[in-house]
Amino acid sequence: MSSSASGSPTGEGARKNRTWHTLSGQKHLLAVAHTVTYAKRLLEVLKLVETDFRIQTHFTVPPHVFGGQVPAFLAELGIEVLPWAEATRRPFDLALAAGPRGVHEVQAPLVALPHGAAYVKRLTGYGPHEDGIAGLRRRDIMPDGRTLPAALVVSHAADLHELAQSCPEALPVARVVGDPVYDRIAAALPRRAAHREALGLDEDQELLVFVSTWGPNSSFGRIENLLPRLAAELDPTRFRTAVLLHPNVYAGHGRWQVAGWLSLSARRGTAVVPPEADWRSVLIAADYVLGDHGSVTTYATLTNAPILLASSPQQEINPASPAATLALTAPTLSPGHPLEEQLGFAAREYRREEYAAIASRITSHPGEFNRRMRDVLYAQLGLGRPAYEPETVPLPLPPRLPGPPGLDGPGAWGLMSA
Repeated sequence: MSSSASGSPTGEGARKNRTWHTLSGQKHLLAVAHTVTYAKRLLEVLKLVETDFRIQTHFTVPPHVFGGQVPAFLAELGIEVLPWAEATRRPFDLALAAGPRGVHEVQAPLVALPHGAAYVKRLTGYGPHEDGIAGLRRRDIMPDGRTLPAALVVSHAADLHELAQSCPEALPVARVVGDPVYDRIAAALPRRAAHREALGLDEDQELLVFVSTWGPNSSFGRIENLLPRLAAELDPTRFRTAVLLHPNVYAGHGRWQVAGWLSLSARRGTAVVPPEADWRSVLIAADYVLGDHGSVTTYATLTNAPILLASSPQQEINPASPAATLALTAPTLSPGHPLEEQLGFAAREYRREEYAAIASRITSHPGEFNRRMRDVLYAQLGLGRPAYEPETVPLPLPPRLPGPPGLDGPGAWGLMSA
């Protein structure tokens, strides 16, 4: 994250571009994709510049404990990955990253992005330099301890209050732009019936979506007991169950191992959605969500699905986040009562206005992410904006839910939606 890098790339990188590229004179943008989750957020942002012939985008994957599957994920999309060692030797006109690790090694002004629904994770007990809200700590914003990003993107104006406490010198570079996932889910909700039909759900069939973030206090930590209960207690003629796990679960334990753990449930009809898939259509189609404190459960507050929490560790949640309010609003799963009874309770207690208020904390500019984010990118690149309003494209219809035997390859679910 070099503050001195500006203008067009020079030296060896420029000679290489001039020698081998058919088009010349472009701005060069580097997308730093640490994990599959981060890569998905970057791809959402890069839609805003992908048609502009003035911009050449490059991807690189820095070392990360959860980064092993990123090159394969990008390759499925036809994206060539620039080796990290080369990416840190060459200057670029701008870099984008949804995580802080290694970004100070990049020779470019940086636009730092969030990668989920607000800043949820609170770290405590690690010491004064480690504790705080992940993504807003000084060490997250200035990994080298000195250099601010050119722009720090946040989703909601309320995030600025936390930033003022944790890293006040970053306030001048903070930009409130909204949330792309919120906007695309909201744009797709009117077509919920079409998404359900595409997923293969009958009109009278109810979809229960089991959602988990990663980490020992996630709902995945209880999945060994929960999935058999879902299969044993829920009427299969009435319910269909789908599982959405954070990609870091697969990255941490290995895809083969997670597939093995879930194989019995998959053979019994549970749809296990692969980590590289676009999960948003599944969430839109849900009649019930069984989740935790992760971003996907928070995004579920946009829908009309009652939410039941299998896990919500108070000590890990930013008390100012929408996830904290959700933890006080949604009922908590009880091990001693039948699941259908608890789902019925969640449905009866559901008040749309309460969940809409939680969803409103995800973004302070609903429907405006594309315009605001595009303004940030073009200002940093030193280019004039294209002369049209960027469109929030509704999600394309998904393929059918995966069926038995479960995780036998990405198949039709292998790519991100357009």
